[in-house]
Amino acid sequence: MKSDSVDSVTYQRQRIKHFWPFQSGRRPILQWLIFLSSLVLLYVMALWSYRSGDRTTAHVPLPRPFLQHLNRTQTPSGDTPLASTAPPGLSVEEWQHLLKAIDWGGPESQVTSANRSTSPYRSTFTIDNLKQSYSVGEELHATIFARDFTGQSKGYGGDFFQAKVYSNKLKASVFGEVLDHQNGTYSARFILPWPGKASVAVRLIHSSEAVQVLKRHRRTESNRIYFYGFFVGKDGNGTEVKESIVCNVKWAGVVLSPGEQKNCEYRDVRTGLTWQCRRPRVLPCDALMYHSAGGYAKTMTTLEQQLMDRRKVVNKWLKADPRLITINASNATVGAKNLCGPGLSTPIPAGFYLNNVWTSFVCATRHFAVKDTTQCLKDKHVYIMGDSTSRQWFDYLISSVPTLKRMNLHTEGQVGPLMAVDVQNNADLHWRAHGLPLRCRKTPFTSLQYISNVLDEMVGGPQTVFVFNMWAHFTNYPLSYFAHRVALVRRAVVALLRRAPGTKVVIKTANTGYKDIYGSDWFSMQLDGILREAFRDVGVYILDVWQMTACHSNPEGIHPAPVIIKNEVDILLSFMCPR
Repeated sequence: MKSDSVDSVTYQRQRIKHFWPFQSGRRPILQWLIFLSSLVLLYVMALWSYRSGDRTTAHVPLPRPFLQHLNRTQTPSGDTPLASTAPPGLSVEEWQHLLKAIDWGGPESQVTSANRSTSPYRSTFTIDNLKQSYSVGEELHATIFARDFTGQSKGYGGDFFQAKVYSNKLKASVFGEVLDHQNGTYSARFILPWPGKASVAVRLIHSSEAVQVLKRHRRTESNRIYFYGFFVGKDGNGTEVKESIVCNVKWAGVVLSPGEQKNCEYRDVRTGLTWQCRRPRVLPCDALMYHSAGGYAKTMTTLEQQLMDRRKVVNKWLKADPRLITINASNATVGAKNLCGPGLSTPIPAGFYLNNVWTSFVCATRHFAVKDTTQCLKDKHVYIMGDSTSRQWFDYLISSVPTLKRMNLHTEGQVGPLMAVDVQNNADLHWRAHGLPLRCRKTPFTSLQYISNVLDEMVGGPQTVFVFNMWAHFTNYPLSYFAHRVALVRRAVVALLRRAPGTKVVIKTANTGYKDIYGSDWFSMQLDGILREAFRDVGVYILDVWQMTACHSNPEGIHPAPVIIKNEVDILLSFMCPR
């Protein structure tokens, strides 16, 4: 009996017959017209898609593979454990080359006596071939000689020196470049950018032996700064229970020993990052409600305490060369003339102070009055994300623009989000912390957002400015952890600039100020190097504040003085409004 159903082979043949135009029974001219029209339509669609893609990425060159150009002949010090997997967008090889690039020399063996460490009282410097006078724009050179407390010359490098040329009378200063010859001597190079009298100053931030202490503690005791998680709930009897528990990041080299049970873990799905807390005694893991700073573990040995003694050996000025430098005016061009834009490199020096006003060697920065600042912010959406040093920018802008009014969002001021609005000029300003790890007052755990996640949710566009920084709260962690965090942000920035090429992205670098085992400037400098290298050639503005804080006459602190903040914000506004 003949079946009413159609077998699969016959059915497929019938489908092909009805789809294919060149079948018998159709008019040949109509068949060819249908076929050619289809080809033309496909070609037009492909061409439109290609050109549309070009328009989207025309101003955002694809970044070169992260770190590919670094010197591959250096040997890493081995002080930084790598995570088992490379961060997004980076290969393990590239990651290893980064660690090699920021490798730091020093003693081959552990020093057993503080007397054999570099002494700021016995070390000296001298100005090389001092001339009777110089002209603006000329270079000046000095040589630093490192000696230990017995007066013996050091035979190896690794000391952390900083140098500057300055004039207190003129409220002027310029940062100097220090080169380590790895034999106990160092060269310092300066540009002389203003006319008048000037002096040279050199200080020892850390001896090479102290740097070894910093390396060891970063390698073995990343948990020397810890945090608290606050758990709130009810026990089996319905009684309200509150428990504060030690928490920290989960990463290779960061030890958070579990109690009797496995630690509670909180994994962010988008970043893959995990925060962990010891398990509460009564409450479940999902009862975590608040986060705050915890404490600082004191783990230094007696010798290490001597090498890191801030009263005696850390951040001390060497005995000055008393000879003054005479600088005459000249026709040399002082300061950069090109407009501020993305991708500009940061020279040493990056600029100089004169009468407490910073002149940049990076680009033609402007100095903004209240009216100029208001006009620059007009019709802009400015988002700042980072630590308390970036919050200083937020506070400064509000204080300097009368029409910019702070909104009360009833959030923790150290964490945010914070917001200010200028209704008259259609501008809004935002700040929030960069997320975990963050040393702050007690705040809702859910208010802590990662930078990369916030970027992924931004629309962007020509009226949008995104500013971020990250370093101060990462100084005690392995470099591999920080590199991973930076790579996540880099990936998010590249995606943002692809979908919204007109968006301005500004990175605020680290500033000086920390001098102890928990947050030394040496730690900050290495993190800053990773951040700068990661975003080189990505199409962002890297705003250098390291030199601005290192060479100013104000006493250093983690939060720069208002006169420095004013100059930093002027550079930010110069990037936002170059004309």
